[in-house]
Amino acid sequence: MQELTKQTDSQLVAAYANGNNEAFDVLLERHKVRLYGYIINIVKDKVLADDLFQETFVKVIMTIRQGRYIEHGKFPGWLTRIAHNLIIDYYRQERTAPVVSTDDEGCDLLNRRDLCSGTIEDEMVSFQIDEDLRSLVMALPDAQREVLVMRYYRNMSFKEIAAATGVSINTALGRMRYAILNIRRMATEKNLSLAV
Repeated sequence: MQELTKQTDSQLVAAYANGNNEAFDVLLERHKVRLYGYIINIVKDKVLADDLFQETFVKVIMTIRQGRYIEHGKFPGWLTRIAHNLIIDYYRQERTAPVVSTDDEGCDLLNRRDLCSGTIEDEMVSFQIDEDLRSLVMALPDAQREVLVMRYYRNMSFKEIAAATGVSINTALGRMRYAILNIRRMATEKNLSLAV
């Protein structure tokens, strides 16, 4: 690890691309304060900043692992650009959230299903989805299930998960990614719908 801290960003990216997970930990440690400061300065919301910070590094991991990172000698700039694009995407989605007006012809605001209390059928479908999802989560390998439960059911950050499980943040992110991919694959194989 000591040797890695002396390497340039380019060398660390190359080492990580070749399977050295500690190289990614050094990159994360080197750039996390500046990147998080950039994100929080724009969004002014700690929870949102945490999510965007984690999402940025998930994108970084996937891009490098898939061999799509192109070296231009400006890793910090690339990192900031990913975060910036995620921030823009977030606000774009917020802005385009559908707004319904009672002035719209053919729109009966008082007879919308999503504004009504659920029917027994809705409750049964929701219960079945919960049961299906629970069975898929239980079918995951232990390490993936542990990370998924900590993230989604205990609302822990990836930093907290890494500390609790004794692995690097990179490993925790990787386990989460594989857990989600495995759940999607199993749901497809079993022809399960996980949405109402």
